[in-house]
Amino acid sequence: MSDLNKSTQSSSNVEKFEVLLKAISRTTDDKTLGVLRILFGGLFVMTGLMKIFVPMLGEAFSGQLIAANIPFYAFNVRVIPVAEVIVGLLLILGLFSRVGGLIAINMMLVATYVHLVVDNPTLFPLQPEEPIIPLISIAVAIYVLWRGGGAWSLDIKASNYP
Repeated sequence: MSDLNKSTQSSSNVEKFEVLLKAISRTTDDKTLGVLRILFGGLFVMTGLMKIFVPMLGEAFSGQLIAANIPFYAFNVRVIPVAEVIVGLLLILGLFSRVGGLIAINMMLVATYVHLVVDNPTLFPLQPEEPIIPLISIAVAIYVLWRGGGAWSLDIKASNYP
């Protein structure tokens, strides 16, 4: 392949990436969405930090993973709380909100599964045994995935909202 063809292909890939980033960041100045996104992000930061720094809650999370037979236990027990904090920060900042929403949906689908299959109430110390919080979280995450970051988001700056 000639240098001109490589250069053309490279610039084409860059343009495709820019289009993708633009689509992911597209949003409007929706203040309700902005408030929901920030509160939802705060929930993720809070739950992740509590799993890391509150021994009782870390042990409960560990017990939930074991009781639900979630694969890759050693990986998940360490990575998921950190991932929750990162996703929460992305949502609070409104940076790649749709990506954060998509990741949150997947996390909450697993949380819903855990709530449905684990029948030990001591493993849910600060929440109901029913998957109420995960299902509400999925609804909010779908809204963020659909609408973007909303008001006060870094996405709105990237989308060149007037």
